[in-house]
Amino acid sequence: MIHARIEVTEEGWREAIDRLADGSTTLLGLWADGGDVLMATSQDDSDISVISYTCRDGRFPSVGAKHPPAIRLERAIGSLFGLKADGAIDSRPWLDLGFWEVAQPLGARTPATPAVPYQFLPVEGEGLHEIAVGPVHAGIIEPGHFRFTANGEHVVRLEQRLGYVHKGIEGLMQGASLAQAAKLAGRTSGDSTVAYAYAFALATEQALQTEAPPRAAYLRALMAELERLANHLGDIGAICNDAAFALMLAHMGVLRERTLRAADACFGHRLMRDVIVPGGVARDIAPDGITALRSLLATIRDVFPRLVALYDNTASLQDRTVTTGIVKPDYARQFGAGGYVGRASGRAYDARRALRYAPYDVLNFDVPVREDGDVNARVWIRILEVEQSLKLIEQIIDRLPDGPLATTVEPKGACEGLAMTEAFRGDVLVWLRLDDAGRVARCHVRDASWFQWPLLETAIEGNIVADFPLCNKSFNCSYSGHDL
Repeated sequence: MIHARIEVTEEGWREAIDRLADGSTTLLGLWADGGDVLMATSQDDSDISVISYTCRDGRFPSVGAKHPPAIRLERAIGSLFGLKADGAIDSRPWLDLGFWEVAQPLGARTPATPAVPYQFLPVEGEGLHEIAVGPVHAGIIEPGHFRFTANGEHVVRLEQRLGYVHKGIEGLMQGASLAQAAKLAGRTSGDSTVAYAYAFALATEQALQTEAPPRAAYLRALMAELERLANHLGDIGAICNDAAFALMLAHMGVLRERTLRAADACFGHRLMRDVIVPGGVARDIAPDGITALRSLLATIRDVFPRLVALYDNTASLQDRTVTTGIVKPDYARQFGAGGYVGRASGRAYDARRALRYAPYDVLNFDVPVREDGDVNARVWIRILEVEQSLKLIEQIIDRLPDGPLATTVEPKGACEGLAMTEAFRGDVLVWLRLDDAGRVARCHVRDASWFQWPLLETAIEGNIVADFPLCNKSFNCSYSGHDL
């Protein structure tokens, strides 16, 4: 259940911080709306609360001072709105790298100041050296900077600097119509376009107290599972490739391509972009779509088990993935890590199961969980989720109901809504506030990567530098979804 926003005093805000610090609640999001800061938390993974605190002189009590997962979110609030966290242990700019024409673009919009050198955290000790990687990498990937401190080949500390893919998406949403904002939401992170559009649609429908028709709900889930399937297949191959086992990359690449072609055959776009809209879906599945999907399921079920056996029985590959890049279960719980990162380290959270949004409330599926927390565990979570997605797709096409594709969405004054969906890498949160004219006054999108990137820093400690690409790919955090 998701509650409406509750305004609290400083005492109430600090009480919420204390509950995060003692582990009785999980942080789901922290963002700003004008001069207010808002926090979404969950007590039992299904009951979501949103509280807001009105800043005094542009300041609010720091959440990150007692709960480290909030540190980067606070720094982002400072970059975008200029609001300051009192007592913060890290107040360096996060998204603002000194490239913008104005500072605080969603706040006061003051003239930008000249960029100053970024102060990475100090490391002391004998025999240490630094390795700077990025932000431009030797491949067609998004930019991000990684600063390693190493003792020989062993990593002592990794510090990330992100923000290079900032595109002002939340600023572009302000004043947009629902149709325009839905398209923007779907472009937050291209590999999760379905999940973001899905969450935006659900948040809008919650705000307007309406629901999509049953057929639309099933088609949305179908697209979500196809997106999950394509990404997991691609990731499994890419992880193996980073361990110098290119054969798996080739075979998994073929299955991923077949999945994308099936998506195109069903919905007219390989990534199924702009199909999910507030109120339902913009188009029906193509007449021959079911046939294409059944052919896809048969192909994957024939080939995939043999590839899994190949992965599991290749000793040189196992030597690279087993016990490499371990995320401790305590860290996964503290950071509320979602997706394969959390589930590989014992956190059995899945928004489809926890929030039971339609049609997952009537579909049968398991949420695989492991405790070992290494690269191998993250590969196996993906393998098991591929199997679950195949079962879900089959259930959906067998049960797909007839009926309308959308219900009329009619904004009726100012309102707010929040929703979460399960993307392939973890939970996506969307919160929005509509004005009296039914346009978006403020929208916040939060990728699972916000709580996964910091864990990558912990996972690489003690490993060798050469294992970083393998660890990084096993996380596959989103740069674009993180940088807003």
